[in-house]
Amino acid sequence: MALGLELTIAWQAMICHAQLNVQRTLPFFVHISFREKESMIDVTDVTRSYGPVEALRGISFHIAPGEIVGLLGPNGAGKTTALKILTGYLQPDDGTVTVNGLDVLTHNREVQAQIGYLAETAPLYPELSVQSYLRMIAELRQIPEDDQQAYLSEAIYATGLEDHLVRPIGQLSKGFRQRVGLAQAILHQPRLLILDEPTIGLDPTQVVETRRLIRRLAEESTVLFSTHILSEVEALCDRVIILMNGEIKADARLSELAATPDAVVVLEKAPKGVFKALRKLDGVRGVEQIHTPNGYPTYHVLGEDSDGTDLCPVIYNLVKEKNWPLRELRREVRTLETVFNELAMAA
Repeated sequence: MALGLELTIAWQAMICHAQLNVQRTLPFFVHISFREKESMIDVTDVTRSYGPVEALRGISFHIAPGEIVGLLGPNGAGKTTALKILTGYLQPDDGTVTVNGLDVLTHNREVQAQIGYLAETAPLYPELSVQSYLRMIAELRQIPEDDQQAYLSEAIYATGLEDHLVRPIGQLSKGFRQRVGLAQAILHQPRLLILDEPTIGLDPTQVVETRRLIRRLAEESTVLFSTHILSEVEALCDRVIILMNGEIKADARLSELAATPDAVVVLEKAPKGVFKALRKLDGVRGVEQIHTPNGYPTYHVLGEDSDGTDLCPVIYNLVKEKNWPLRELRREVRTLETVFNELAMAA
């Protein structure tokens, strides 16, 4: 029997075994190798320049264990530089970076052993088959030989590569090459996953599948991924760090970014003194009229920046007291796109 066929039979049997017994034999992403700290990632005042170009300008952020955080920014914002520093592939000019309490500069090998990293261009060898490549990664990751079958089965099944094991990587589509890259990143079952543009080049179906995989990994791992796609962050993250021109412009949960003290009120007709009455309300710093296609008088009521209190109740009481013909009253909600564009305009 040809060696390739023997390998295929062995691997297919292994995959079937993993599918039937994954919950019983090996919990997905079991971690016993190191002590978990209060913060998984601590970045403090990190700078990095390429000649006269300042890629990072004193950025600081902290990520707790179990978070899934999106590093969002336009091309050239410094995202990839930040991830390379976090993974120990690039040294900062100044500042400190720790991963699970270990300094990346002084404990480089220990930190890298705890991280699963998918670079923007996956580190693949096109002449190798998928199974040969992942076997090589298992050896490089020093996974004990007795455990390799279970680890390989987990990574292959999680990324949907079971039908492509003997194909040379160079013959795979871009989407499947990206899956191979994800498989090598999760193979050693790390507590921290760092992914640089993980869905780049994938078709819509593969994007959905990759998002499901990342959400599943986030149940047991801390995940930090970079992207310039707003919908990617909205689909996956509770928290986003927005990086522009090498500086952090926002670091907040999506719900916090969306929250605003402003309100919108739509009336059937414009009553006399509406501007004055709205401006006199507590917590209001201004009122703007909005022109709409339907012609109904619409007012944007601006809340105090430092307050954040919902103005809708006090506006409703005013409308009721004045007997204004109300059509609509709602709290203004900002989208991530709105926030991103506001920051880009101010940058």
